[in-house]
Amino acid sequence: MTISPFRGLREHWDRTPLRVRLVASVMLLLTVALVLTSVANVTALRDYLTERMDDDLRERLASDSIGVMIESRSNQVMLSQYIVYLVADDEVSMHRAGYPIERVPVLTAQTLFDQRTIPFTVPSADGRINWRVLAETREDPTRPGVEVILAIGTPTTEVETTVARFVWIGLLVGAAVLAGMAGVGVALVRATLNPLKEIERTATSIAAGNMSQRVPAWHPRTEVGRLSKAINVMLGQIETALAAREASEERALTSEERMRRFVADASHELRTPLTTVRGFSELYRHRGEVPPEEAAELMQRIEAEAIRMGLLVEDLLLLARLDQQRPFDWHQVDLLSVAADTVSAAQVMADGRTIELYTEGGPFLVRGDDLRLRQVLSNLTTNAIRHTPTGTNIEVGLRSDGDFVEMTVRDDGPGMTQEQVERVFERFYRADKARSRSAGGTGLGLAIVAALVAAHSGEITAVSAPGEGAEFTVRLRLDPDVHTGTDEEDDDDDES
Repeated sequence: MTISPFRGLREHWDRTPLRVRLVASVMLLLTVALVLTSVANVTALRDYLTERMDDDLRERLASDSIGVMIESRSNQVMLSQYIVYLVADDEVSMHRAGYPIERVPVLTAQTLFDQRTIPFTVPSADGRINWRVLAETREDPTRPGVEVILAIGTPTTEVETTVARFVWIGLLVGAAVLAGMAGVGVALVRATLNPLKEIERTATSIAAGNMSQRVPAWHPRTEVGRLSKAINVMLGQIETALAAREASEERALTSEERMRRFVADASHELRTPLTTVRGFSELYRHRGEVPPEEAAELMQRIEAEAIRMGLLVEDLLLLARLDQQRPFDWHQVDLLSVAADTVSAAQVMADGRTIELYTEGGPFLVRGDDLRLRQVLSNLTTNAIRHTPTGTNIEVGLRSDGDFVEMTVRDDGPGMTQEQVERVFERFYRADKARSRSAGGTGLGLAIVAALVAAHSGEITAVSAPGEGAEFTVRLRLDPDVHTGTDEEDDDDDES
């Protein structure tokens, strides 16, 4: 199969760098323009000089000296640089003004007759010189009524020399212009394509992993400016997508790790009461006859562990529902009522601890699930009671702060270390494992609090130091309907 040369040329052209193609295209167009301009100028110059030569021949042909030559049939009156032909009785006589015979054209009577009144160019006999000849018909003054043909010619050497010199000058000037324009074109193309080099360097850096790189911005009305804007938008979207993917992968890994730890902790927490129940059951079975009072004690312990397992399972189910973001029963909740009921219930099991409620500002209306918000405050107060000694003062506070409501549980107990504060909301974490398990805690109370607060779009913080007590603060947004209702009431008062 024969490959077309044009196809090979096209493939070679496609492999050529853009800057080379641009410069080559511009130079080709410039060369064509210079050639066409030079051809037009040379043609115009040749025509102009030839026209002047023809005018000169007409003037010489009309001069008196030519008439005298016809009458005398002599070449003594012949002007230099000219040749004269006289055709009479079909005979041609030539007066060549000193030119060698081989340097002048040989013309017949028929040729002169056919070309009369129209200037024409003919070569010399040896072909080395061209002549411009003009012929016309005249009456022979020596023989009235008889016409003769008179022709005059001059060499075109001067015209051809002038045109050749003009051509050489045009070639030199054109070559200089092409060389200069090539240099300027290369510089301009390089400067114009510099933004593309910047884009190339940026793309290389991004390919190496630096997704924060961006293409420099140029004027948006230029092609490069629009290209750089589009590339930067694309890079921003890619970076966002990659960041989202990395965050998703990190969340998945974190969730998986948390799930492993959660399953392990849950298994451990469930194993303890199950082991206890199994142990007491085997003890009861192996002893056979057991006194009623001892049997009651064994059943009481089994029941306590079963209750503890039930609480643990309930907490686990609640956390699972929160992880699945199941909907709550949303409506307006008065945190003052929630706090008052929680404090009253906590005072019953305070066991020598003082629990007080204080408020600052108001109202304390938020949008949420009443049951879950009660569970938040109940878990916080229960946690304070469970981890503080008898005689501890516990304060439950409510404070309105602009568009937010802060609910605080503070105690002056033994407090926690910074490490314990950082991990206090982790699932199954216990600052004092021995005390917590003996008190019946599952290690999920504060984790549930954090999850419930997050589900209400709130924030919870813990502040504590050894020997300085602990303070838990829940920050929730005030119900927007509170402001609307207040404004409407003010408007009604103004109208009344």
